[in-house]
Amino acid sequence: MGIEELKNWLASTSSSSSKILLCLVPLVLVSGFASLLLQKGSNLGLLYTSSSSHTVKNSSLLVAKERDSPIDSQVRHFVRTFLPFYCMSEPNYVVFLLILVFLSIQQTGKDENKPDMAISGNLNNSSIKANESTDNTVKPRRRRIRSSLVRVEEGLRKARLAIREAPNGTRLKDPDYIPDGPIYNNAKAFHRSYLEMEKRLKIFVYEEGELPLFHDGPCRLLYTMEGQFINKMEVNHKFRTHNPHKAHLFYLPYSVTRLVQYNWVKGTHMNNLGTIVLDYVNLIATKHPFWNRSHGADHFMLSCHDWGPATSFYVPGLVKSSIRALCNANTSERFNPMRDVSIPEISLKSDRLEGLIGGLSPSKRSILAFFAGGNHGFVRPILFDHWEKKDPDIQVHSYLPRSVSYYDQMRQSKYCLCPSGYEVASPRIVEALYNGCVPVLISKTYVPPFSDVLNWKSFAVIVSLEEIPDLKKILMGIPERKYIRMQKRVIQVRRHFELYVNPKRFDVFHMILHSIWLRRLNVRVSNDPGEILLD
Repeated sequence: MGIEELKNWLASTSSSSSKILLCLVPLVLVSGFASLLLQKGSNLGLLYTSSSSHTVKNSSLLVAKERDSPIDSQVRHFVRTFLPFYCMSEPNYVVFLLILVFLSIQQTGKDENKPDMAISGNLNNSSIKANESTDNTVKPRRRRIRSSLVRVEEGLRKARLAIREAPNGTRLKDPDYIPDGPIYNNAKAFHRSYLEMEKRLKIFVYEEGELPLFHDGPCRLLYTMEGQFINKMEVNHKFRTHNPHKAHLFYLPYSVTRLVQYNWVKGTHMNNLGTIVLDYVNLIATKHPFWNRSHGADHFMLSCHDWGPATSFYVPGLVKSSIRALCNANTSERFNPMRDVSIPEISLKSDRLEGLIGGLSPSKRSILAFFAGGNHGFVRPILFDHWEKKDPDIQVHSYLPRSVSYYDQMRQSKYCLCPSGYEVASPRIVEALYNGCVPVLISKTYVPPFSDVLNWKSFAVIVSLEEIPDLKKILMGIPERKYIRMQKRVIQVRRHFELYVNPKRFDVFHMILHSIWLRRLNVRVSNDPGEILLD
């Protein structure tokens, strides 16, 4: 029956029985149409079924409503508006309903060859197929997306929590070395912190700057650590990241030793060196957003040159906020142990440690205390004044005869004197550890390397300037059993000061990184440049 014939037939019908029939016929058609849509997986079918289902979340119902096709919306609107009244209305309204149902069935038939759209309760991208509605009025569900900085800080928060809980936990297993004993301030906390560092730490090395002032440094003699660290950081694939958004720390790879070597004229001021450092940091701050974001709090520099601290003074943020890893860890020159890192000064004649590590057993060491070096600074003159050529048990020399080996003397000595020179740091501390000699630190404002982890009083003797005249009395007053324990601890702690071409776990390279890592844990960086929090 055509639409025109249907109209004529309806117009000619006026009896009550016919009206009842007219009420029943559209109801049957509408019910059949709803069943057909449900079987075909239409949005309208999902809308009604999800309202009574406990396995589909309310959010899926909302999305189904928002993503109805136009024909679904028309049918639903008509049904909700006119269905309760159509049996009481004139036949013209019934005709309109039947026509709409007829057109809807035709539209459904045209879409039979299209894939169905399915929406699951979790609403992730994979659960919405490619043929979903492209209606411009549809607004996708807003999802909370965490920034990279938030993820970085969340990882650090978890690390802090793990470290704080470590002292009360069981001892962790380790395939190489398990920190233990009194040489550590807290062995369990250090071990957990070290493992967290290995698990999480990522460092971004700025690529700006050209050789020889940047990305290189001396790898031998007095300022060995400056070049060794730069070079190892350049090729390190474990801790280095080329994605700054994943970085916990940002490294400024310049060498103060190279700045002095190539840009300083003897007898002139170091202003030129400080200007170079300032220009470099300004370049970094202009080109990248990370310095300004944290005021440099997650940035660090490293220097073993005596002028390392002085050159940093030209950059206020570098001194106030950044992490400075310095051999010259002098509190009288604004070194802050809570933020800055004291690193050991190592003097190597080659790239290897062969021949530098050894020493006699404690019972075969015949010399009580030994020192050989230049008489300069304000500590050594006091030492020389009281002990040079005064007592065979306390051997203090400005220069050794060529026939006498410096390292042999250390290996025969129980204690090795390590007085400050022009600056507070001295390579003799590491040399003493290498040769199994208990170091005697003589300084007023020096912060020993890795003091955040190591308990120096357990394996070293610390003497003030005022106690230099009583040096022999102090050393002779240490019981033999205590000295033997200290000497064994020297052998144990030595691994943290050893330097290798290819870094090994717990060596000096990793210990420097760990100290820097600890300083980073003390800071929380926010996307708001004005919000830098100290833990």
